[in-house]
Amino acid sequence: MAETDHTKELGAAPLRSAPGQPASKLNITPTEIGALALTVIWLVAVVGFWQFAPAEQTGMDLMTMVMVLVGIFLPVAMIWVAAITARTAREMRAEAQSLKSSIEAMRAAWIDQQRARDDGAMKRKLDEIALATRQAETAIATFTSRRDHHTIQASADHKAALVTPEPAPADEEQPALALGTPAEDFALPVSVTDFIRALNFPDNADDREGFRALRHALDDRAMAKLIRAAQDALNLLSQDGIYMDDLKSDRARSELWRRFAKGERGREIASLGGVRDRASLALTAARMRNDTVFRDAVHHFLRQFDKTFTDFEKNASDQEIAELAETRSARAFMLLGRVTGTFD
Repeated sequence: MAETDHTKELGAAPLRSAPGQPASKLNITPTEIGALALTVIWLVAVVGFWQFAPAEQTGMDLMTMVMVLVGIFLPVAMIWVAAITARTAREMRAEAQSLKSSIEAMRAAWIDQQRARDDGAMKRKLDEIALATRQAETAIATFTSRRDHHTIQASADHKAALVTPEPAPADEEQPALALGTPAEDFALPVSVTDFIRALNFPDNADDREGFRALRHALDDRAMAKLIRAAQDALNLLSQDGIYMDDLKSDRARSELWRRFAKGERGREIASLGGVRDRASLALTAARMRNDTVFRDAVHHFLRQFDKTFTDFEKNASDQEIAELAETRSARAFMLLGRVTGTFD
């Protein structure tokens, strides 16, 4: 029974029945049927020959008898040797194919297991490296944070994001018109934290803090212009499948951002365009050439970001500038600025 089961597992027919197995369950193939038919035909032909042979030719000596018997049974033996050989070859092919399939399955399973193990280890290693790099950059940015001697740094939750310009002396000498005080003069200034959160836009529909910061920033006229321009640019980029969450940007030193805010351009400042995704750069450059509406929206956004960041830099620490550079609006500015040559 063990031999029979093993043969069935390999996909081949058993060579013989197990002890006690009925003969009707033997696996008889067309090859054996053909061999049996040829044997019967040959024996019938031999019997017919001897039956109708002339009587005077039937007498023979011992040597002749041996030759006759060899002539009769040798074809039968050749027929069954050929049949058994064909059956053995078929079974060996079936066993070889089954063995090959088993080896391929084992090889594929081993490769998948190794690949999953390597991918998991590589992913964990990359996550550890990214976390360590982010912590190191944050620590460096915090250590190198600018501290003005004549200004007491307030908390980022209360410090105004943009410096309010003082009225010119000529304006102070003019009499005030009795039109009432504008509503925005009574509004609280937008803090650095809310300004950065607004430029990053809410993450999802449940991001209450993000929507609160966005509404607060939209109350400020200067910030509202930048936020609406950034929203238009992000929507247009998304039409080409370009999303800021998918882009990875090289973090530049806050010193370079300050030099950019002061009007410096050139090779060193060009590193601010830290988005280097080739597909996104190519799609954006092609649309800049062919889409007038897109080109106007991009230039408007770049001007608003440049102008607003110049005011933000005057009152922000290096850490706050680094946090602003991680927002979705800042990544769009890096991408579009790199395409248009704003940093050159």
